[in-house]
Amino acid sequence: MRRDRAAAALALASALAFAATRAEAEQASSSRAPLFGFGRPATAAEIGAWDIDVRPDGAGLPPGRGTVAQGKAVYAAKCAACHGEAGRNGPFDALVGREPRSGFPFGRDPSLVRTIGNYWPYATTLYDYVHRAMPWTQPGSLEPDEVYGLVAYLLFLNQIVSQNAVLDAATLPKVVMPARDRFVRDNRRGGPGVR
Repeated sequence: MRRDRAAAALALASALAFAATRAEAEQASSSRAPLFGFGRPATAAEIGAWDIDVRPDGAGLPPGRGTVAQGKAVYAAKCAACHGEAGRNGPFDALVGREPRSGFPFGRDPSLVRTIGNYWPYATTLYDYVHRAMPWTQPGSLEPDEVYGLVAYLLFLNQIVSQNAVLDAATLPKVVMPARDRFVRDNRRGGPGVR
């Protein structure tokens, strides 16, 4: 009898605690009260300023254009100190190189140098990375025209586009990178099924 009373009291206490917690959570979410008691929801303009990603299909590319010649000047001024005059011999990562030209042995041979010309699957990813993260000393400081030109120059050095290439939001997604078919496209759409 005593055991039954204790079990009933425990069940009642658990049910009341659950109900109180749930009511509290519903009230907090409906009034949108800040969890930590400070801050405010971000405005659409604030979110837009950080929404600068570029997808493989080119969605997110900004207006602008750049040529190989323009990119060469930007590279000399803002990139050569870290990546070397020709994109191969600086203190940081090599950007230029097409070897190996056949196969894709990077998983078997980790000593191989991964460059734009032999490893990157999408030219738009190069734009996205340079726009966000370069130059290392001032990430995000390049204007869209500078980034388009820089990408054109780097693709030219890697023998992917011609010397007279003009890149913009329409032409950049059409550039076929040598490693494009070497990666499996992530087709997950989010939600509870994503692992």
